[in-house]
Amino acid sequence: MIGVVTRTSPALGTHLPAQGKLATVPDRARRLGAESVQIFLGNPRGWALSAGDPAVDAAFRDAARAAEMPVLVHSPYLINLGSPTTHTYERSAASVAHALRRGRDVGASGVVVHTGSCVDADDDGQAMRQVRAGLLPLLDELGPDDPDLLLEPTAGQGRSLCATVDDLAGYLDALDRHPRARVCLDTCHLFAAGHDLAVPGGMTAALDRLAEVAGADRLAAVHANDSMDVCGSFRDRHQRIGAGHIGVEPFGELLHHPAVAGLPVVLETPGGPEAYAEDLATLIALREHAPVPERPGPE
Repeated sequence: MIGVVTRTSPALGTHLPAQGKLATVPDRARRLGAESVQIFLGNPRGWALSAGDPAVDAAFRDAARAAEMPVLVHSPYLINLGSPTTHTYERSAASVAHALRRGRDVGASGVVVHTGSCVDADDDGQAMRQVRAGLLPLLDELGPDDPDLLLEPTAGQGRSLCATVDDLAGYLDALDRHPRARVCLDTCHLFAAGHDLAVPGGMTAALDRLAEVAGADRLAAVHANDSMDVCGSFRDRHQRIGAGHIGVEPFGELLHHPAVAGLPVVLETPGGPEAYAEDLATLIALREHAPVPERPGPE
């Protein structure tokens, strides 16, 4: 696992597109007020395995280290190790392996992978056996310079294998609670899956439960996203911080929970660079107990 800098407070950041200029991402992130960053290293909606350019990778890695900026890599959305289709399963396993290699190339601390789904409710046992067969060998091969594999529960849509915090227990058990299998929580996903983060104490309760289910040190990153839809909607539609149904205050709970201390907390909100900067300013204010800019409520 690659470390960047020891922190006691969350490293607030955002997802940014490389736009063919990967080496410029850390500087672009810094100018928005970000302390961490998440990137794709290829087409997130395709299977192509981009080889990358060693010189560009090195320039990005050096810039991120100079800025003491933790880096997350998000793997392609198509990955589903629970798929009953052999072709999809094999491509998924190959894509995860490739994302971990590319994550090492750019100095990432973690590679985020969605936990997937099964088509038939009666086949969830087989789906979890596939997850085990596909991921355990990759986890065992990870060395000290490799990123961790960060499991991201989904919003509960379809026949999700893992959406709620409690669902993580079986998923991690299938991987023998491997120490390099860690967790990336998405606040929009949790809310959509039924965790009512909008009520006072709701975010704290979800994080406390995660420590009980997965272990105190299993959380490795957070995607900070408000939700366009209500709690329990099973809809994965991100909204800007405070402009959705979660609201601003729960993100204050998030940023002051001991489980999140020192971790990258990364926006995946809509709107482009100006909006990212505004949402980062909101999170920074919450972290520092400063006044928060007013935001419109959910439409």
